[in-house]
Amino acid sequence: MRTATQIISLISFCAVSLPCWLFLAGSLGLETVQWLACLGTIGWFAATPIWMGRSVIVDGEPTI
Repeated sequence: MRTATQIISLISFCAVSLPCWLFLAGSLGLETVQWLACLGTIGWFAATPIWMGRSVIVDGEPTI
């Protein structure tokens, strides 16, 4: 599960950063870049907290 979410995070990061560079180079339109960046951001925020291993405090006791 951890490896799968890390891969999803990497793909999401690429979906945010790569289209920006392609837009700068003139290869993609602005609307396409905006959609890809939005989807990448949603994917990043959904997948990354799962594999980061941060302790979450529930009712005063930390759990992983």
